[in-house]
Amino acid sequence: MKAFQGKGTAAAKRSPAEKWKYVKRHWQLYVIFLLPGLLLTLIFKYGPMGGVLIAFEDYNVIEGILGSPWVGLEYFRRFLSSPDFADYLLNTLKLSVYGLLWGFPIPILLALLLNRIRRTGVKKNIQLLIYAPNFISVIVLCGMVRMFLSPVGPLNSLLGINTNWMTMPEAFRTIYIASGIWQTAGWSSIMYTAALSNASKDLEEAAIVDGANILQQIWYVELPAIKNIIVIQFILQAGNIMSIGFEKAYALQTDMNLPASEILSTYVYKIGLLNGDYGYSTAVGLFNSVINVILLIFVNQVVKKLNDGQGL
Repeated sequence: MKAFQGKGTAAAKRSPAEKWKYVKRHWQLYVIFLLPGLLLTLIFKYGPMGGVLIAFEDYNVIEGILGSPWVGLEYFRRFLSSPDFADYLLNTLKLSVYGLLWGFPIPILLALLLNRIRRTGVKKNIQLLIYAPNFISVIVLCGMVRMFLSPVGPLNSLLGINTNWMTMPEAFRTIYIASGIWQTAGWSSIMYTAALSNASKDLEEAAIVDGANILQQIWYVELPAIKNIIVIQFILQAGNIMSIGFEKAYALQTDMNLPASEILSTYVYKIGLLNGDYGYSTAVGLFNSVINVILLIFVNQVVKKLNDGQGL
């Protein structure tokens, strides 16, 4: 055991040049280790990117991607000039932005509250309770929401009314965002809870001795410990504003709430798979992805300026 620990210590003390020589000498091992991940990435991530060409073609299944006639930017012009373009874009942005504004702080608050619980048993039971909704599938969750908000559901029984909430466009965003927070907030708080374990206990004790209240302890001791994770998570979530989930929006969608629930991803599904207009739906999906990339770069630059040059 001592000999093994001695070898580990010696390896840790090697200079970067010696480590690089070791890697070059045993490069076959690293290739074998990385090969499965690289192959999966190439096959399932980069391989399908060739299908982007469909957005610029009058795609025909029989002729294939390489044989279909080229139409250039025709589908993009068609989509941008569509009278429904602004509605679908605004619906997508509203769901995403409101979800970010309301949903992003909740996991942080949960982690801070959990960190104040000193009894391990109580803390574990609460964590189990708030983590459990994450393991409910989206479709089951949507079924639960529909039952809960039905005219004869628990909410109407409690309020003494018989409103069909799922047919109200003005209620759709609240339902969508609130159910998403309930499902994911607990699980999203895990990384913040883990980061808070690295907060300086000495600094916390010193703050208590100096008379700092709970809010001051959180602001000056605990939040700085999770600041970097908050920044990274905010950049990633803000950069995915346009990548709102299709399954949940489609499962909660009804004919009556379409003015608020029809977003770009559900529109792409209906145009592409239901109507068979593959080229046009691919163009809309590509437009969505390009906007995401632009938002990610923009948000990263803004956060860098506000966070002393630290971003992704």
